[in-house]
Amino acid sequence: MAGVGSTLVRISVAGIAILFFVGYKNYRDLSAPGKRPDLDTEAYWGPGDKALYKENKAILPFDISVDPAIITDLKGQLSRPLKLQEPLEGVGFQYGFNSKELRNVVKYWRDTYLNKWSEREEYLKKFEHFQTEIQGLKMHFIHAKPTKTTGKKVLPLLLMHGWPGTVREFYDFIPLLTTPNDKSDYVFEVIAPSLPGYGWSQGSSKTGLGVAQVSVIMRNLMLRLGFQKYVIQGGDWGSLIGSNLASLFPENVLAYHSNMCSNNSPMGSIQLILASIFPSYFLDSQHAHFYKGAGDLFAHILEEMGYAHIQATKPDTVGSALVDNPVGLAAYIIEKFSTWTNPAFRNLEDGGLTKRFTYDQLLDNIMIYYVTNSITTSMRLYSESMNKSQLGLNVDSVPIQAKAGCAHFLHELAHTSDKQLANKFPNLIHTTHYTDGGHFPAFELPETLYADFTAFIKKAALV
Repeated sequence: MAGVGSTLVRISVAGIAILFFVGYKNYRDLSAPGKRPDLDTEAYWGPGDKALYKENKAILPFDISVDPAIITDLKGQLSRPLKLQEPLEGVGFQYGFNSKELRNVVKYWRDTYLNKWSEREEYLKKFEHFQTEIQGLKMHFIHAKPTKTTGKKVLPLLLMHGWPGTVREFYDFIPLLTTPNDKSDYVFEVIAPSLPGYGWSQGSSKTGLGVAQVSVIMRNLMLRLGFQKYVIQGGDWGSLIGSNLASLFPENVLAYHSNMCSNNSPMGSIQLILASIFPSYFLDSQHAHFYKGAGDLFAHILEEMGYAHIQATKPDTVGSALVDNPVGLAAYIIEKFSTWTNPAFRNLEDGGLTKRFTYDQLLDNIMIYYVTNSITTSMRLYSESMNKSQLGLNVDSVPIQAKAGCAHFLHELAHTSDKQLANKFPNLIHTTHYTDGGHFPAFELPETLYADFTAFIKKAALV
Protein backbone atom coordinates (compact mmCIF):
# COMPACT_ATOMS: atom_id res chain seq x y z
CA MET A 1 0.00 0.00 0.00
CA ALA A 2 2.85 2.37 0.78
CA GLY A 3 4.23 1.81 -2.74
CA VAL A 4 0.85 2.59 -4.25
CA GLY A 5 0.59 5.73 -2.12
CA SER A 6 4.00 6.99 -3.13
CA THR A 7 3.18 6.30 -6.77
CA LEU A 8 -0.02 8.33 -6.47
CA VAL A 9 1.92 11.17 -4.88
CA ARG A 10 4.48 11.12 -7.70
CA ILE A 11 1.68 11.09 -10.30
CA SER A 12 -0.06 13.96 -8.54
CA VAL A 13 3.14 16.00 -8.34
CA ALA A 14 3.85 15.27 -11.99
CA GLY A 15 0.31 16.30 -12.94
CA ILE A 16 0.58 19.54 -11.02
CA ALA A 17 3.95 20.22 -12.62
CA ILE A 18 2.52 19.62 -16.09
CA LEU A 19 -0.47 21.90 -15.39
CA PHE A 20 1.88 24.55 -14.05
CA PHE A 21 4.11 24.24 -17.12
CA VAL A 22 1.18 24.40 -19.53
CA GLY A 23 -0.36 27.31 -17.66
CA TYR A 24 2.96 29.16 -17.55
CA LYS A 25 3.57 28.51 -21.24
CA ASN A 26 0.09 29.72 -22.14
CA TYR A 27 0.61 32.79 -19.97
CA ARG A 28 3.93 33.47 -21.70
CA ASP A 29 2.31 32.99 -25.09
CA LEU A 30 -0.58 35.29 -24.24
CA SER A 31 1.58 37.99 -22.70
CA ALA A 32 4.27 37.87 -25.40
CA PRO A 33 4.34 40.93 -27.68
CA GLY A 34 2.57 40.32 -30.96
CA LYS A 35 4.11 40.82 -34.37
CA ARG A 36 3.12 43.74 -36.54
CA PRO A 37 0.91 42.49 -39.39
CA ASP A 38 2.03 43.35 -42.91
CA LEU A 39 -0.73 45.68 -44.08
CA ASP A 40 -0.94 47.09 -47.58
CA THR A 41 -0.26 50.79 -47.12
CA GLU A 42 -1.59 51.50 -50.61
CA ALA A 43 -4.79 49.44 -50.44
CA TYR A 44 -7.53 50.92 -52.62
CA TRP A 45 -10.92 51.60 -51.01
CA GLY A 46 -12.63 53.62 -53.71
CA PRO A 47 -15.19 52.46 -56.29
CA GLY A 48 -14.33 50.32 -59.27
CA ASP A 49 -10.97 49.00 -60.41
CA LYS A 50 -7.81 50.30 -58.78
CA ALA A 51 -6.02 49.97 -62.11
CA LEU A 52 -8.23 52.75 -63.50
CA TYR A 53 -7.64 55.04 -60.52
CA LYS A 54 -5.13 57.87 -60.47
CA GLU A 55 -4.82 59.54 -57.09
CA ASN A 56 -5.09 63.30 -56.96
CA LYS A 57 -2.57 64.23 -54.29
CA ALA A 58 -3.54 67.89 -54.19
CA ILE A 59 -4.59 69.33 -50.82
CA LEU A 60 -7.54 71.55 -51.63
CA PRO A 61 -9.72 73.92 -49.59
CA PHE A 62 -13.11 72.34 -49.03
CA ASP A 63 -16.41 74.21 -48.90
CA ILE A 64 -18.86 72.61 -46.47
CA SER A 65 -21.77 74.80 -47.60
CA VAL A 66 -25.12 73.03 -47.77
CA ASP A 67 -27.47 73.27 -50.72
CA PRO A 68 -30.39 75.49 -49.56
CA ALA A 69 -32.80 72.98 -51.15
CA ILE A 70 -31.69 70.41 -48.54
CA ILE A 71 -32.55 72.80 -45.71
CA THR A 72 -35.94 73.62 -47.26
CA ASP A 73 -36.72 69.91 -47.64
CA LEU A 74 -35.58 69.20 -44.08
CA LYS A 75 -37.84 71.89 -42.69
CA GLY A 76 -40.72 70.35 -44.64
CA GLN A 77 -40.00 66.92 -43.20
CA LEU A 78 -39.85 68.30 -39.67
CA SER A 79 -43.20 70.01 -40.24
CA ARG A 80 -45.05 66.76 -40.80
CA PRO A 81 -47.26 65.55 -37.92
CA LEU A 82 -45.23 63.60 -35.38
CA LYS A 83 -46.77 60.18 -34.79
CA LEU A 84 -44.77 59.30 -31.70
CA GLN A 85 -45.86 56.81 -29.08
CA GLU A 86 -46.44 58.34 -25.67
CA PRO A 87 -43.83 57.23 -23.11
CA LEU A 88 -44.76 54.95 -20.25
CA GLU A 89 -45.85 56.74 -17.11
CA GLY A 90 -43.01 57.83 -14.85
CA VAL A 91 -40.32 56.89 -17.40
CA GLY A 92 -37.35 59.03 -18.39
CA PHE A 93 -34.82 57.72 -20.91
CA GLN A 94 -34.77 54.16 -19.57
CA TYR A 95 -36.58 52.90 -22.68
CA GLY A 96 -34.61 55.11 -25.03
CA PHE A 97 -35.38 58.62 -26.20
CA ASN A 98 -38.44 59.93 -24.35
CA SER A 99 -40.96 61.04 -26.97
CA LYS A 100 -41.96 64.13 -24.97
CA GLU A 101 -38.39 65.40 -25.11
CA LEU A 102 -38.09 64.37 -28.75
CA ARG A 103 -41.04 66.64 -29.57
CA ASN A 104 -39.17 69.50 -27.89
CA VAL A 105 -36.03 68.79 -29.90
CA VAL A 106 -37.92 68.59 -33.19
CA LYS A 107 -39.80 71.82 -32.48
CA TYR A 108 -36.56 73.65 -31.66
CA TRP A 109 -34.86 72.19 -34.73
CA ARG A 110 -37.68 73.26 -37.05
CA ASP A 111 -38.68 76.63 -35.59
CA THR A 112 -35.45 77.99 -34.15
CA TYR A 113 -32.35 76.16 -35.36
CA LEU A 114 -33.18 76.02 -39.07
CA ASN A 115 -34.33 79.63 -39.04
CA LYS A 116 -30.77 80.58 -38.08
CA TRP A 117 -29.08 77.96 -40.25
CA SER A 118 -26.89 80.53 -41.99
CA GLU A 119 -25.47 81.42 -38.57
CA ARG A 120 -24.87 77.76 -37.67
CA GLU A 121 -23.30 77.08 -41.06
CA GLU A 122 -20.89 79.98 -40.61
CA TYR A 123 -20.00 78.62 -37.19
CA LEU A 124 -19.17 75.23 -38.70
CA LYS A 125 -16.89 77.09 -41.13
CA LYS A 126 -14.91 78.78 -38.33
CA PHE A 127 -11.94 76.49 -39.04
CA GLU A 128 -10.26 75.89 -42.38
CA HIS A 129 -11.57 72.74 -44.06
CA PHE A 130 -9.61 70.75 -46.62
CA GLN A 131 -9.90 67.64 -48.75
CA THR A 132 -7.39 65.30 -50.34
CA GLU A 133 -7.53 61.84 -51.87
CA ILE A 134 -6.04 58.97 -49.87
CA GLN A 135 -6.20 55.39 -51.16
CA GLY A 136 -9.21 56.08 -53.35
CA LEU A 137 -11.18 58.07 -50.76
CA LYS A 138 -11.81 61.81 -50.61
CA MET A 139 -10.75 62.62 -47.07
CA HIS A 140 -11.96 65.71 -45.26
CA PHE A 141 -10.04 67.32 -42.42
CA ILE A 142 -9.77 70.49 -40.40
CA HIS A 143 -6.30 72.04 -40.27
CA ALA A 144 -5.94 74.53 -37.43
CA LYS A 145 -2.57 76.22 -36.97
CA PRO A 146 -1.36 77.97 -33.81
CA THR A 147 -2.30 81.64 -33.57
CA LYS A 148 1.17 82.51 -32.25
CA THR A 149 4.28 80.41 -31.71
CA THR A 150 6.75 82.82 -30.13
CA GLY A 151 8.34 81.19 -27.08
CA LYS A 152 6.32 78.01 -27.51
CA LYS A 153 7.11 74.50 -28.68
CA VAL A 154 4.90 73.50 -31.60
CA LEU A 155 3.72 69.90 -31.98
CA PRO A 156 1.57 68.41 -34.74
CA LEU A 157 -1.51 66.68 -33.34
CA LEU A 158 -3.74 64.11 -35.02
CA LEU A 159 -7.11 64.52 -33.28
CA MET A 160 -9.74 61.85 -33.97
CA HIS A 161 -13.42 61.51 -33.10
CA GLY A 162 -15.63 58.43 -32.92
CA TRP A 163 -19.29 57.43 -33.29
CA PRO A 164 -21.82 59.03 -33.01
CA GLY A 165 -19.59 62.10 -33.01
CA THR A 166 -18.01 64.21 -35.71
CA VAL A 167 -15.34 66.88 -35.87
CA ARG A 168 -17.99 69.15 -34.27
CA GLU A 169 -16.99 67.68 -30.91
CA PHE A 170 -13.68 69.55 -31.13
CA TYR A 171 -14.91 73.09 -31.85
CA ASP A 172 -14.29 74.28 -28.28
CA PHE A 173 -11.24 72.06 -27.78
CA ILE A 174 -9.22 73.10 -30.84
CA PRO A 175 -8.89 76.80 -29.90
CA LEU A 176 -7.44 75.77 -26.54
CA LEU A 177 -4.82 73.72 -28.36
CA THR A 178 -3.86 76.38 -30.89
CA THR A 179 -3.90 79.45 -28.64
CA PRO A 180 -0.78 80.01 -26.50
CA ASN A 181 -1.25 80.57 -22.77
CA ASP A 182 0.79 80.73 -19.58
CA LYS A 183 -0.26 77.25 -18.47
CA SER A 184 1.62 75.31 -21.16
CA ASP A 185 4.91 75.56 -23.01
CA TYR A 186 3.25 73.96 -26.04
CA VAL A 187 0.88 74.91 -28.81
CA PHE A 188 -0.42 72.45 -31.38
CA GLU A 189 -0.95 72.33 -35.10
CA VAL A 190 -4.15 70.33 -35.23
CA ILE A 191 -5.28 67.93 -37.94
CA ALA A 192 -8.83 66.77 -37.19
CA PRO A 193 -10.09 64.46 -39.95
CA SER A 194 -13.58 63.15 -40.48
CA LEU A 195 -13.14 59.38 -40.32
CA PRO A 196 -13.79 57.52 -43.59
CA GLY A 197 -17.55 57.31 -44.08
CA TYR A 198 -18.21 60.05 -41.51
CA GLY A 199 -19.40 63.52 -42.40
CA TRP A 200 -17.54 64.94 -45.37
CA SER A 201 -15.13 61.99 -45.78
CA GLN A 202 -16.01 59.42 -48.41
CA GLY A 203 -16.99 55.95 -47.30
CA SER A 204 -15.30 52.81 -48.58
CA SER A 205 -16.70 50.95 -51.59
CA LYS A 206 -14.83 47.81 -50.59
CA THR A 207 -15.23 45.49 -47.62
CA GLY A 208 -12.49 45.21 -45.01
CA LEU A 209 -11.92 48.82 -43.94
CA GLY A 210 -11.57 48.25 -40.19
CA VAL A 211 -9.68 50.19 -37.54
CA ALA A 212 -6.26 48.87 -38.63
CA GLN A 213 -6.84 49.89 -42.24
CA VAL A 214 -8.24 53.28 -41.18
CA SER A 215 -5.07 53.84 -39.16
CA VAL A 216 -3.09 53.36 -42.38
CA ILE A 217 -5.23 56.02 -44.08
CA MET A 218 -4.64 58.40 -41.17
CA ARG A 219 -0.90 57.83 -41.34
CA ASN A 220 -0.92 58.46 -45.08
CA LEU A 221 -2.91 61.64 -44.53
CA MET A 222 -0.34 62.94 -42.05
CA LEU A 223 2.50 62.03 -44.40
CA ARG A 224 0.69 63.81 -47.23
CA LEU A 225 0.58 66.92 -45.05
CA GLY A 226 4.31 66.65 -44.35
CA PHE A 227 4.18 65.32 -40.79
CA GLN A 228 6.62 62.46 -40.21
CA LYS A 229 6.11 62.46 -36.43
CA TYR A 230 3.12 63.64 -34.43
CA VAL A 231 1.06 63.24 -31.28
CA ILE A 232 -2.26 61.35 -31.26
CA GLN A 233 -5.33 62.14 -29.17
CA GLY A 234 -8.69 60.42 -29.44
CA GLY A 235 -11.68 58.81 -27.81
CA ASP A 236 -14.10 56.11 -28.94
CA TRP A 237 -13.05 54.94 -32.45
CA GLY A 238 -10.43 57.68 -32.42
CA SER A 239 -8.80 55.95 -29.46
CA LEU A 240 -8.76 52.55 -31.17
CA ILE A 241 -7.62 53.89 -34.54
CA GLY A 242 -4.93 55.89 -32.76
CA SER A 243 -3.71 52.89 -30.78
CA ASN A 244 -3.57 50.82 -33.98
CA LEU A 245 -1.56 53.56 -35.67
CA ALA A 246 0.83 53.79 -32.73
CA SER A 247 1.29 49.99 -32.68
CA LEU A 248 1.73 49.60 -36.43
CA PHE A 249 3.86 52.68 -37.13
CA PRO A 250 5.89 53.52 -34.00
CA GLU A 251 8.33 55.49 -36.11
CA ASN A 252 5.65 58.12 -36.73
CA VAL A 253 4.12 58.53 -33.27
CA LEU A 254 5.65 60.85 -30.68
CA ALA A 255 3.05 60.20 -28.00
CA TYR A 256 -0.46 58.81 -27.53
CA HIS A 257 -3.17 60.25 -25.28
CA SER A 258 -6.71 58.99 -24.93
CA ASN A 259 -9.81 59.47 -22.82
CA MET A 260 -10.78 55.85 -23.51
CA CYS A 261 -7.68 53.69 -23.18
CA SER A 262 -8.32 49.99 -23.64
CA ASN A 263 -6.48 46.71 -24.03
CA ASN A 264 -8.25 44.16 -26.21
CA SER A 265 -5.32 41.76 -26.44
CA PRO A 266 -5.88 38.17 -25.20
CA MET A 267 -3.99 38.98 -22.00
CA GLY A 268 -5.98 42.17 -21.57
CA SER A 269 -9.24 40.24 -21.91
CA ILE A 270 -8.15 37.68 -19.31
CA GLN A 271 -7.12 40.44 -16.93
CA LEU A 272 -10.48 42.12 -17.41
CA ILE A 273 -12.20 38.96 -16.17
CA LEU A 274 -9.74 38.52 -13.30
CA ALA A 275 -10.13 42.16 -12.28
CA SER A 276 -13.87 41.67 -11.89
CA ILE A 277 -13.21 38.69 -9.58
CA PHE A 278 -10.13 39.97 -7.72
CA PRO A 279 -10.50 43.76 -7.98
CA SER A 280 -8.15 44.57 -5.09
CA TYR A 281 -5.17 43.15 -7.02
CA PHE A 282 -5.81 45.21 -10.16
CA LEU A 283 -7.42 48.39 -8.87
CA ASP A 284 -6.32 51.30 -6.75
CA SER A 285 -8.86 51.46 -3.91
CA GLN A 286 -9.05 55.23 -4.29
CA HIS A 287 -10.53 54.84 -7.77
CA ALA A 288 -12.22 51.45 -7.48
CA HIS A 289 -15.64 53.02 -8.07
CA PHE A 290 -14.58 53.86 -11.63
CA TYR A 291 -14.32 50.18 -12.54
CA LYS A 292 -17.31 47.92 -13.00
CA GLY A 293 -17.45 44.47 -11.43
CA ALA A 294 -18.55 41.46 -13.44
CA GLY A 295 -22.24 41.91 -12.60
CA ASP A 296 -22.34 45.63 -13.33
CA LEU A 297 -20.29 45.14 -16.50
CA PHE A 298 -22.69 42.50 -17.81
CA ALA A 299 -25.71 44.67 -16.98
CA HIS A 300 -24.03 47.62 -18.67
CA ILE A 301 -23.41 45.58 -21.84
CA LEU A 302 -27.07 44.55 -21.95
CA GLU A 303 -28.31 48.10 -21.40
CA GLU A 304 -25.95 50.16 -23.53
CA MET A 305 -24.25 47.98 -26.14
CA GLY A 306 -27.19 46.69 -28.18
CA TYR A 307 -26.52 49.38 -30.79
CA ALA A 308 -23.00 48.01 -31.31
CA HIS A 309 -24.28 44.50 -31.98
CA ILE A 310 -26.71 45.57 -34.67
CA GLN A 311 -24.17 47.95 -36.22
CA ALA A 312 -21.57 45.19 -36.24
CA THR A 313 -23.94 42.76 -37.95
CA LYS A 314 -26.59 44.68 -39.93
CA PRO A 315 -25.39 48.29 -40.35
CA ASP A 316 -27.16 48.77 -43.66
CA THR A 317 -30.52 47.70 -42.22
CA VAL A 318 -30.56 50.25 -39.43
CA GLY A 319 -28.91 52.75 -41.76
CA SER A 320 -31.75 52.41 -44.25
CA ALA A 321 -34.24 53.13 -41.47
CA LEU A 322 -32.44 56.36 -40.60
CA VAL A 323 -31.62 57.72 -44.07
CA ASP A 324 -33.88 60.65 -45.00
CA ASN A 325 -35.53 60.24 -41.60
CA PRO A 326 -34.38 63.26 -39.58
CA VAL A 327 -36.50 62.58 -36.50
CA GLY A 328 -35.32 58.98 -36.28
CA LEU A 329 -31.71 60.04 -36.88
CA ALA A 330 -31.87 62.62 -34.10
CA ALA A 331 -33.43 60.15 -31.65
CA TYR A 332 -30.90 57.44 -32.46
CA ILE A 333 -27.84 59.66 -32.09
CA ILE A 334 -28.76 62.25 -29.46
CA GLU A 335 -29.89 59.57 -27.00
CA LYS A 336 -26.21 58.59 -26.68
CA PHE A 337 -25.36 62.11 -25.52
CA SER A 338 -27.70 61.55 -22.59
CA THR A 339 -26.81 58.16 -21.14
CA TRP A 340 -23.15 58.20 -22.25
CA THR A 341 -22.61 61.55 -20.58
CA ASN A 342 -24.06 60.40 -17.26
CA PRO A 343 -26.04 57.16 -16.78
CA ALA A 344 -28.15 58.91 -14.12
CA PHE A 345 -29.58 61.10 -16.87
CA ARG A 346 -31.65 58.15 -18.09
CA ASN A 347 -33.90 58.75 -15.08
CA LEU A 348 -34.82 62.24 -16.30
CA GLU A 349 -37.69 62.93 -18.67
CA ASP A 350 -35.49 65.27 -20.73
CA GLY A 351 -32.50 62.92 -20.55
CA GLY A 352 -30.41 65.69 -19.00
CA LEU A 353 -29.46 66.74 -22.52
CA THR A 354 -29.09 70.43 -21.75
CA LYS A 355 -27.22 69.90 -18.49
CA ARG A 356 -23.97 69.65 -20.46
CA PHE A 357 -24.88 70.53 -24.05
CA THR A 358 -27.08 72.98 -25.89
CA TYR A 359 -29.62 72.00 -28.52
CA ASP A 360 -27.47 73.92 -31.02
CA GLN A 361 -24.41 71.80 -30.25
CA LEU A 362 -26.33 68.54 -30.51
CA LEU A 363 -28.10 69.55 -33.70
CA ASP A 364 -24.86 70.74 -35.33
CA ASN A 365 -23.63 67.18 -34.93
CA ILE A 366 -26.87 65.74 -36.31
CA MET A 367 -26.78 68.09 -39.29
CA ILE A 368 -23.34 66.85 -40.31
CA TYR A 369 -24.66 63.29 -40.50
CA TYR A 370 -27.88 64.39 -42.21
CA VAL A 371 -26.58 66.71 -44.94
CA THR A 372 -23.78 64.29 -45.87
CA ASN A 373 -26.02 61.19 -45.75
CA SER A 374 -23.30 59.40 -43.81
CA ILE A 375 -25.12 57.49 -41.09
CA THR A 376 -24.95 54.12 -42.90
CA THR A 377 -21.30 54.42 -43.91
CA SER A 378 -20.36 55.56 -40.40
CA MET A 379 -21.91 52.46 -38.83
CA ARG A 380 -20.11 50.09 -41.22
CA LEU A 381 -16.92 50.68 -39.22
CA TYR A 382 -18.42 48.45 -36.52
CA SER A 383 -19.00 45.60 -38.96
CA GLU A 384 -15.53 45.93 -40.49
CA SER A 385 -13.78 46.11 -37.11
CA MET A 386 -15.68 43.48 -35.12
CA ASN A 387 -15.01 40.39 -37.23
CA LYS A 388 -12.60 37.47 -37.43
CA SER A 389 -10.35 38.92 -40.11
CA GLN A 390 -9.78 42.15 -38.16
CA LEU A 391 -9.24 40.33 -34.87
CA GLY A 392 -6.92 37.93 -36.67
CA LEU A 393 -4.49 40.77 -37.32
CA ASN A 394 -3.84 40.72 -33.56
CA VAL A 395 -2.78 44.38 -33.55
CA ASP A 396 -3.95 44.64 -29.94
CA SER A 397 -1.05 42.38 -28.92
CA VAL A 398 1.51 44.75 -30.44
CA PRO A 399 2.72 47.07 -27.65
CA ILE A 400 2.66 50.83 -28.10
CA GLN A 401 6.23 52.00 -27.58
CA ALA A 402 5.42 55.71 -27.53
CA LYS A 403 4.82 57.45 -24.24
CA ALA A 404 1.15 57.17 -23.37
CA GLY A 405 -1.38 58.95 -21.19
CA CYS A 406 -4.88 57.92 -20.16
CA ALA A 407 -7.57 60.20 -18.75
CA HIS A 408 -10.49 58.50 -16.98
CA PHE A 409 -13.74 60.44 -16.80
CA LEU A 410 -16.08 58.89 -14.25
CA HIS A 411 -19.05 58.24 -16.54
CA GLU A 412 -17.07 56.76 -19.45
CA LEU A 413 -18.66 53.56 -20.73
CA ALA A 414 -15.85 51.41 -19.34
CA HIS A 415 -12.45 51.85 -17.72
CA THR A 416 -9.28 49.81 -17.91
CA SER A 417 -6.82 49.89 -15.02
CA ASP A 418 -3.10 50.52 -15.36
CA LYS A 419 -2.31 46.88 -14.58
CA GLN A 420 -4.65 45.74 -17.32
CA LEU A 421 -3.06 48.21 -19.73
CA ALA A 422 0.53 47.30 -18.87
CA ASN A 423 1.31 44.85 -21.68
CA LYS A 424 -0.27 47.16 -24.30
CA PHE A 425 1.21 50.42 -22.94
CA PRO A 426 4.65 49.65 -21.48
CA ASN A 427 5.42 53.39 -21.43
CA LEU A 428 2.26 54.57 -19.69
CA ILE A 429 3.51 57.67 -17.88
CA HIS A 430 0.28 59.50 -17.11
CA THR A 431 -2.99 58.31 -15.56
CA THR A 432 -5.69 60.55 -14.16
CA HIS A 433 -9.20 60.11 -12.79
CA TYR A 434 -11.92 62.77 -12.88
CA THR A 435 -15.07 62.57 -10.81
CA ASP A 436 -17.08 64.20 -13.55
CA GLY A 437 -17.53 63.83 -17.28
CA GLY A 438 -18.48 61.05 -19.63
CA HIS A 439 -17.81 59.69 -23.10
CA PHE A 440 -17.46 63.03 -24.91
CA PRO A 441 -15.04 65.13 -22.83
CA ALA A 442 -13.79 67.28 -25.73
CA PHE A 443 -17.42 68.29 -26.26
CA GLU A 444 -18.52 68.33 -22.62
CA LEU A 445 -15.45 69.43 -20.65
CA PRO A 446 -12.93 70.81 -23.15
CA GLU A 447 -10.94 72.79 -20.57
CA THR A 448 -10.49 69.72 -18.36
CA LEU A 449 -9.39 67.56 -21.27
CA TYR A 450 -7.00 70.29 -22.43
CA ALA A 451 -5.42 70.56 -18.97
CA ASP A 452 -4.99 66.80 -18.81
CA PHE A 453 -3.56 66.55 -22.30
CA THR A 454 -1.02 69.33 -21.80
CA ALA A 455 -0.01 67.90 -18.40
CA PHE A 456 0.72 64.62 -20.19
CA ILE A 457 2.70 66.39 -22.93
CA LYS A 458 4.78 68.13 -20.27
CA LYS A 459 5.57 64.77 -18.64
CA ALA A 460 6.46 63.31 -22.00
CA ALA A 461 8.99 66.16 -22.44
CA LEU A 462 8.54 66.29 -26.19
CA VAL A 463 10.60 68.76 -28.20
